Amino acid sequence: MNSKMRKVIVNSTPLIALAGIACLDVLQSLYGKITIPRAVYIEINAKPDSECAKQLKLNADWIQIDDISNVDAKAYYKTQLHDGEVEVMILAKESSADLVIIDDNNAKKHAQYLGLPVTGTLGVLMKAKSVGYISELKPLLQKMVDNHIYISQVLIDKCLKRVGE
Repeated sequence: MNSKMRKVIVNSTPLIALAGIACLDVLQSLYGKITIPRAVYIEINAKPDSECAKQLKLNADWIQIDDISNVDAKAYYKTQLHDGEVEVMILAKESSADLVIIDDNNAKKHAQYLGLPVTGTLGVLMKAKSVGYISELKPLLQKMVDNHIYISQVLIDKCLKRVGE
């Protein structure tokens, strides 16, 4: 399957993290178009002057905003998940998504339990490096840490080792 044709649903944290390191376009390079649920769009635009909100507006041509069909399904999700995470999973199920990009560990486990293919921001960046869209992972990870995105040193080391840095 052509990776440009995949249905990819993205949560707010990966968008915020990638926008903060000027790498939001990596999503377009890898997947062509992405979809975000309405709750994620609302969450990001709660701070309209944030880097991520600005980037969303600039990239509106390849970022699609979708509403979930079954609003009642939200009641079946654990309350410790955020509204955006819940809508990502519902939308992914409703649209038979090929990939869900979400960072929160609890939400990732929930998505995996639902049988959804999941990756996170670091997985996206490692894939981008493996196909040549980015040349180095280490400075991007450092920039994310500098932007107050928490990544454990163990995870940083594991990712760098996996991409040969």
